Amino acid sequence: MKLVTGQAMQEIDRKAVELYGVTGLELMERAGRNCAEIIASRYAYLAGRKVAIFAGKGNNGGDGFVIARILHGMGWDVTLLLHGERGEVGGDALVNLQLLPDGVNQLDAAATGEAGIRALLAESSLVVDAMLGTGLKREVAALYATSIGLINASALPVVAVDIPSGVDASSGRILGVAVRAELTVTFAMAKLGHVLHPGADCCGELLVTDIGIPEELATAAPGVEFFDCASAARILRRRERGCHKGDNGHCLMIAGSIGKSGAAAMAANSAMRSGAGLVTLAAPESIHAILEMKSTEAMTVPLDDNSSGALSKGAYGRIIELLDGKDVVAIGPGLGSDMETWELVRSLVAGVSVPLVMDADALNAVAGRLDLVKSASSPAIVMTPHPGEMSRLAGVTVGEIEADRLGVAASFAAENGVYLILKGAGTVIAAPDGRLALNSSGNPGMASGGMGDVLTGTVTALLAQGYEPFAACCLAVFCHGVAGDLVAREKGEIGIVATDLQEMLPHVFKMIIERRQADA
Repeated sequence: MKLVTGQAMQEIDRKAVELYGVTGLELMERAGRNCAEIIASRYAYLAGRKVAIFAGKGNNGGDGFVIARILHGMGWDVTLLLHGERGEVGGDALVNLQLLPDGVNQLDAAATGEAGIRALLAESSLVVDAMLGTGLKREVAALYATSIGLINASALPVVAVDIPSGVDASSGRILGVAVRAELTVTFAMAKLGHVLHPGADCCGELLVTDIGIPEELATAAPGVEFFDCASAARILRRRERGCHKGDNGHCLMIAGSIGKSGAAAMAANSAMRSGAGLVTLAAPESIHAILEMKSTEAMTVPLDDNSSGALSKGAYGRIIELLDGKDVVAIGPGLGSDMETWELVRSLVAGVSVPLVMDADALNAVAGRLDLVKSASSPAIVMTPHPGEMSRLAGVTVGEIEADRLGVAASFAAENGVYLILKGAGTVIAAPDGRLALNSSGNPGMASGGMGDVLTGTVTALLAQGYEPFAACCLAVFCHGVAGDLVAREKGEIGIVATDLQEMLPHVFKMIIERRQADA
């Protein structure tokens, strides 16, 4: 599913009117009618009871006027609370305001005042938020802010029209205060603000409804892919019946240090669980025996280490030998912050000529040395930072990253020629050619140690199996998140650990294959 900005959606609407002869009144009528029909179906148990429609004076309010008219026609007791003077309503919204039947109770929000709004909410069973739409760019003004605060305090079910009032449709930023909806009904295409946090937390369930926008306009519009099960089903390949382990790639994992053998084992084991034919785990000699116990299916190789139990520069030659016959290399899980190990990482970034996945301390090792990444001979470098690591890599604060995750990821990937997986709530995947995707899976229970090691193993395995790098990144992130969702469904979100996810990965791949078969 494609996600667009609020501005892009406005341009789509404009082109539909100017180039295809669709009128604004038609779009507004379809939007309002679809929303009203969804409300009537979803909240049928409230039919005939009072619904309070909080409307603005723009097109979002116009959608609300249509909803009021149609719900009234269905027998609902409708009160419309208008924010703004009637004389300020114009265009298509004014037409629909004038079409309201006498049976719709119309109130002026300013004249009603806070006490009156409280009373309205107290006697209502449902709220429809049609105050501020996708064009909002400034902080919510006083009258709207008052209504939003009262709606949120009412504990009533709320249906947001297009987007909850107060959420920036392009960034998900909360513009001062925002309605917290139970259901959001949006039109034609989902907006970035619906799925980017913190705005996503205000949307509740999201439904996208068709209002007759020409398909070619939606297809041509600039946007970001919201990577979901349908996206994964288009990419994931079935195994050929005659395949053997050599057909499924050989991964080399360079990982681990004293006290961090678990990270190395989880990365290697997750690569196996993600379909790699062979995995070789190369780790410091001091933890080699431990990893032979923790990684049953992966082959292990001891490497030179130093007195701290971390990889030494002397391991370089052996690693170069190990590259023979390998399809992809992953560096980083559990390596630690030993300066000698970081020197080794920098040498390997320059010397590896197969696809390279960098995680954890491998990323810290090249922070401030991105010239090594830009000049590397690897045909594809995948970097998997969390916001703290991204801050060190990009030289910006975590706050700046969180305020513009898509922009920061896109710029970094393009400038450094890498595939970037910016982890977090709503993981962003960026390609050096400008492609962007936003992951749809995952849950707060995955905020625990080791999750990144499982993701590293998954993306490494998919690269080894020959998936195009951007596809491998998107698929890995989605499957990793779905594994977490399946575990949470079984165990709850509190207490999930990374090894739970690695054991769930084969079930995820099976589920996606079955989805593709069902859609065929």
